[in-house]
Amino acid sequence: MIAKRWVPVPEQRERLCRTGELESGQARRFLVGPHKIALVRIGSDFYAIGDTCSHADYSLSEGEVDVDALQIECWKHGSCFSLKTGEPDTLPATRPVPTYDVAVEGDDVYVVIDG
Repeated sequence: MIAKRWVPVPEQRERLCRTGELESGQARRFLVGPHKIALVRIGSDFYAIGDTCSHADYSLSEGEVDVDALQIECWKHGSCFSLKTGEPDTLPATRPVPTYDVAVEGDDVYVVIDG
């Protein structure tokens, strides 16, 4: 029997933009390798979630941001997704979208993608 050894996969860290390039309540789409990411700014906080609605193939970054509820709405069918967990709060979506860690260093915003 061959023993399997766990080897950690390095995370990928990618610079997306400068902090001043997004206003509070704004979302923007970024492509990082095969990942479509919606970066959302609320105040001085940044959130990164998968940019494709889990119900249908539409870009979440084109939807409305609810700064009070920390959600983004799919513009096509109205499903709202939590910016913290990626979980949908309204139908027709029933599956979450991925979330990503965000790091701000100086004026640069980075997304962290687990390998």
